[in-house]
Amino acid sequence: VLRGSAVQKHAPRASRCCRDDRRCDRWLVVLTRDIDNNGGNFFLDFENAQPTEAERQVWEKVNEVLREAVHVLEDLQSYSGAGEAIRQAIQHPNEDRMQEKAWSAVRPLVFKLKKFYEFSLKLEGALHGLLRFLTSTRCSPTQHLEQEQALARQFAEILHFTLRFDELKMTNPAIQNDFSYYRRTLSRMRINKVSSEEESEVNNELANRMSLFYANATPMLKTLSDATTKFVSENADLPLENTTDCLSTMASVCKVMLETPEYRKRFASEDTVLFCLRVMVGVIILYDYVHPAGAFIKSSKIDMKGCIKVLREQQPNSVEGLLNALRYTTKHLNDETTSKQIKSMLQAN
Repeated sequence: VLRGSAVQKHAPRASRCCRDDRRCDRWLVVLTRDIDNNGGNFFLDFENAQPTEAERQVWEKVNEVLREAVHVLEDLQSYSGAGEAIRQAIQHPNEDRMQEKAWSAVRPLVFKLKKFYEFSLKLEGALHGLLRFLTSTRCSPTQHLEQEQALARQFAEILHFTLRFDELKMTNPAIQNDFSYYRRTLSRMRINKVSSEEESEVNNELANRMSLFYANATPMLKTLSDATTKFVSENADLPLENTTDCLSTMASVCKVMLETPEYRKRFASEDTVLFCLRVMVGVIILYDYVHPAGAFIKSSKIDMKGCIKVLREQQPNSVEGLLNALRYTTKHLNDETTSKQIKSMLQAN
């Protein structure tokens, strides 16, 4: 979130949105160049930004979703699975007691998985609300980030949640194992004409959607990427650049904050460093999906070499998941237009 007082002599601070589009465009180019050259005194205050009256209606709706996100992450972090009970049930198929024990263990876990999936739909709605505000034609994307600081912070929090959720999901094979067992058992019950109240909770259509969701290595990131692409296609009257410039500017500002000691030392908590890294990677991935040519081409508005360099300078164990996200969940990394240097920088050690 851009702190207005931090925009100093390198770029004129606009107290209101420009009415002249050409002037806005020139201002954005100068501002973005200053960020990339480390000249603009930008600091996205991810820790303290509060909503203005103009932002409050959208902010309150998104804030409800973000409050729930905290509990989703807590539940996912403590998700231990029903692996042992399932193994015993499979090894003793004729022992009813073992089958009942496994079923009793897996049912509440599947209801948690249902809650996670349903939350992804809420996250999509929240993202659309923020994008509508932050990419509107009232002013340039950079001015949106400067003036609508609390909403930019919420956008960052959604990205942070998304990458954290997927990191936890990728390291927990119990999630797919539990859900597969649940579906197999329900199918058996249907064949044997055993009634189940659970089927009304997770019907076949919902189970199919959940199965597709959890089959993805990074389900929340896919939800966000699809939602951003959908937002662009549903708002054809909105210039594509409004969305891509919003994403590229946020990536640039995050990179500068992370690589500039005088900005980095402003963080009240060291956790904000990892937060900023996740946000940077998240907006790169969204940009790569939304921009027709992607984030890795030479003319990209995101300094990919600089962003990867910043990631490489961190403790390896803290950023390996983020590097993997760039390696395996982006759309254009393996295109011929991606330079060999960028591909080499992203190769696993």
